[in-house]
Amino acid sequence: MFRSRGKTIPVRTNRYSVPIRLIGKRVRVILHASHLVVYDQNVEVARHERLIAKGAIRLDLDHYLEVLVRKPGAFPGSTALEQARSAGKFTPVHDAWWTQAMKIHGERDGTRALIEVLLLGRHMTHEHVVAGLAAALRAGAMTADAVALEARKAAQAETEPGPDARNLGQPPATVTSLHEWRLAHLPPDTRPLPSVSHYDQLLRRRRTSGSGHREGEAQ
Repeated sequence: MFRSRGKTIPVRTNRYSVPIRLIGKRVRVILHASHLVVYDQNVEVARHERLIAKGAIRLDLDHYLEVLVRKPGAFPGSTALEQARSAGKFTPVHDAWWTQAMKIHGERDGTRALIEVLLLGRHMTHEHVVAGLAAALRAGAMTADAVALEARKAAQAETEPGPDARNLGQPPATVTSLHEWRLAHLPPDTRPLPSVSHYDQLLRRRRTSGSGHREGEAQ
């Protein structure tokens, strides 16, 4: 069992962060070859890559978000942010969105908006949050709500593929009218084409008789 001191717990020669709600409480740590897991009772509350060098410290940015959202001025120079960047968890997309948010809302409120975005990672995957940040940045939407909406869209796009993805490898569907379907299923017609020669003969006779009658009236 280990007791947290400040926002970290000592494990052998190094220190690891825990959520701030566990400050001063005893937690259980299980060491593995490459990582360690921290438990509060039987609930996992933190997971860290094990440090090799002695006297080192490992901080998880997520463990400090409740404090930073109230004190956003401490966020830019924090060690937790620096380590998140080094680990690839705080991406260039985060930085680009943050910069634009500060331009629109000011440094303090723009930073607070970014921290609210980071809090989305507690119930959304990292990839979906990054996709939401990128989409919101393209749309010029510098609010956490806009990022959350775009992140949900990204998640739905994975679980509900579009028509092109559903029909991948299948021939395109065609719409056939009932009339066309009936014509396609009729048996071949072998009857000869109708002739109008008899009507032509009647027309010629009518013209001849009509011409003679008009000439008689002229006399």
